[in-house]
Amino acid sequence: MKNKKYAVIVIVIILLVLAAVMMMGKRPFRSLKAEQIASMTVTLTPPDVTIELEPEQIQQAATLISQIVTYQKDQSYTDYAGQGVIFTITMTDGTKRSIMGYNPFVVIDGVGYRTKQEPCEQLNRFANELL
Repeated sequence: MKNKKYAVIVIVIILLVLAAVMMMGKRPFRSLKAEQIASMTVTLTPPDVTIELEPEQIQQAATLISQIVTYQKDQSYTDYAGQGVIFTITMTDGTKRSIMGYNPFVVIDGVGYRTKQEPCEQLNRFANELL
């Protein structure tokens, strides 16, 4: 009987740890630095305007993007209506990345994720201030 009790306790602890790990977010762009970026544009939709960022704006955007926190994948962002801000980054090695802030989602290279609200909101605000 005692062994079953301990087994149940161990299983509950494992499940709680797994749940906690799943709730923790990831910062996919934690190490992004402006020096790694050759160019960056931001497209605001609506109003369907694309802006080429200057070096100081790239620095600000890189800082904001590095603070993005993602949780589980979630493609339901397509069911929402609102403004999206799409940052298209060309890295110095020639690779391109696309990051769309669409609170409460962030879409990275076409894959939607739930996101922490504050960093995504700051990214959206930054893009709108560029107008």
